[in-house]
Amino acid sequence: MTTHQSSTQAAAPLANEFRNPVYDSDFPDPGVILVGKTYYAFGTNSGNTNVQVLTSPDLVHWTPKPDALPQLGSWAVGGNTWAPEVIEIGNRFHLYYVARSGAHNVQCIGHATSDTPGGPYTDGADAPLVCQASIGGSIDPNPFRDRDGKLYLIWKNDGNCCGSSVYLWAQQLSDDGSSLIGSPRKLMTNTKSWQGNLVEAPEMVAHGDDYYLFYSANAYSDERYAMGYAECTSPLGPCTDRSDQPLVHSTGVAIGPGHCFVIETPAGEWWLLFHAWSPGSVGSVQPGRQLWLQRLHWDGDTPRVDAPSAAPQPVPHVWS
Repeated sequence: MTTHQSSTQAAAPLANEFRNPVYDSDFPDPGVILVGKTYYAFGTNSGNTNVQVLTSPDLVHWTPKPDALPQLGSWAVGGNTWAPEVIEIGNRFHLYYVARSGAHNVQCIGHATSDTPGGPYTDGADAPLVCQASIGGSIDPNPFRDRDGKLYLIWKNDGNCCGSSVYLWAQQLSDDGSSLIGSPRKLMTNTKSWQGNLVEAPEMVAHGDDYYLFYSANAYSDERYAMGYAECTSPLGPCTDRSDQPLVHSTGVAIGPGHCFVIETPAGEWWLLFHAWSPGSVGSVQPGRQLWLQRLHWDGDTPRVDAPSAAPQPVPHVWS
């Protein structure tokens, strides 16, 4: 396999710089895990691949790998495998992914496991882990480990597919990550004018004494798609939306930036990986939604993200 880098830039960056996009083919809805000294990124289906995988030593240079989930769970119908994320639990890796339920004909969340981070993963269940069929289905799973080791799953009900209200939800996971405990809690919904008819793509992180729920909102297929954040008192809420305006929005080089994944490197830097369309290619299959990387800063307890740019930027300090 060859490493992909952007071919749209006229001049190569210097040795200590990079340019966006960091992967110039279709790679929507990235989710990332660091294992040893390798970053693994997982993305929505493209071509004949259910779950795309890229690896990188530095968050900048990415190499494609084989399908992480070559065989879907028996409950799932192929063709709409979205928004995968992986977490390590014990000595195994757990993949949470979205696929269409054959029984319910809506998108639902499945769970698969593997001995290795890149897979292949196996889903032996005969039903999805989460499927809120009465309110449009369930998508965009985000597994989260709290400071005390407890596990949670955050997701979105897909109500905008069929006239239902949309919320971001959270529920505790079992210690082995295979089942849910208790009842789901509503975290937030779309209350700001810029969010349009939905919020989605939740990403929970702990920073300082608080919890921050990053999300995307509005129509993914045009320039209105953007990112915001809420502050939460716990992984189960309550959460307060802090984004009267988007935290990250379209620029002249990145259209509809969204579905971010928040990364804190071992060196202590914070970064966002997310997807965006290139100008003139909105809605395309290729190059599709490309992979972008921008620095995340904390101004006290307030996150701030550099505007998406294709200009040279300093490479991440990945290792301490």
